[in-house]
Amino acid sequence: MGNPLTGRRPGLVVLGSTGSIGRQTLDVVRSLPRRFNVIGLAAGGNVTLLEEQAREFRPRFVYCDREADYLHGRVAARWAAMEEMASHADTDLVVVATVGAAGLGPTLAALSAGKTVALANKEVLVIAGRLLTAEAKRHKAELRPIDSEHSAIWQCLWGESPHSVERIILTASGGPFRDTLPEELERVTAEQALRHPNWQMGHKITVDSATLLNKGLECIEARWLFDVPLDRIDVILHRESIVHSLVEFRDGSVKAQLGVPDMRLPIQCALSYPERVPGTGIPRLDLKRIGTLSFGTPDMKRYPCLSLALEAGRRGGTFPAVLCAADEVAIQHFLAGHLRFTDISRVIED
Repeated sequence: MGNPLTGRRPGLVVLGSTGSIGRQTLDVVRSLPRRFNVIGLAAGGNVTLLEEQAREFRPRFVYCDREADYLHGRVAARWAAMEEMASHADTDLVVVATVGAAGLGPTLAALSAGKTVALANKEVLVIAGRLLTAEAKRHKAELRPIDSEHSAIWQCLWGESPHSVERIILTASGGPFRDTLPEELERVTAEQALRHPNWQMGHKITVDSATLLNKGLECIEARWLFDVPLDRIDVILHRESIVHSLVEFRDGSVKAQLGVPDMRLPIQCALSYPERVPGTGIPRLDLKRIGTLSFGTPDMKRYPCLSLALEAGRRGGTFPAVLCAADEVAIQHFLAGHLRFTDISRVIED
């Protein structure tokens, strides 16, 4: 439910509502009836799905990158820029599920207005982490992670002193080509790259997961979210995607967050914090059925994009922004059939 004293439901804006995370966010909202008031939905180009969502959730505002005239008169919502709906007086919580740099403007607008931002767009922190974290602190806004790894770290840190953290350990499945012979990677197709063994995600993040560039971006993101230097953030391979991340403390103890690989769980955690509410439709973890969990060290020769991302993070300045821009272009060309899979790292390095 909303605020038990006022009866008011928190105003929710979902940016990127027609993408994978956006759709799953609305699944969570459906499973928690009368808890949120969806006041804004923003999409890229899927205007048909946006219309369906607007008819169901009846937001006050909508936005779409293309075909704005199509929605005119078809839904009751008013057209508004993402920055406007993210910073509106009636907005309490903004889910940023857009892809790439498009999420930077509305994230900054929301934080500047003192809103709570549930962030699923790792690129905005990679590009402008210093600016966004400073803005959040200045306006007493809150950043909550939606990425499963960062949600895991966040949960492990609840009730802990920041000074007690020795090391953050991010887990990586290794993607669909973790067992592929290096000489066969040249022939990998876009269709194969989009078949992640554990997660259902959008196209860009799925390819980034195959190259492990996403894990390098997540290290940079964790550096800003949790104020831990990059040299105290490690990556380990964990093919089952059950342990989502770990935190080692100065006394040698380690906390880990475990769960089934279902993005609705970290989404719900970000939306309902500090409460733990029953997850309708989210499978429960059965370790007896899984039996064995495996861990290993990533091979930087197999995953050159991980090495490139970590180097960009160490250099700082504009290097992370250039990395993100080059990656977006390389993936677009790979998905269009203009680049080989192994060319992605070469384009980024150049």
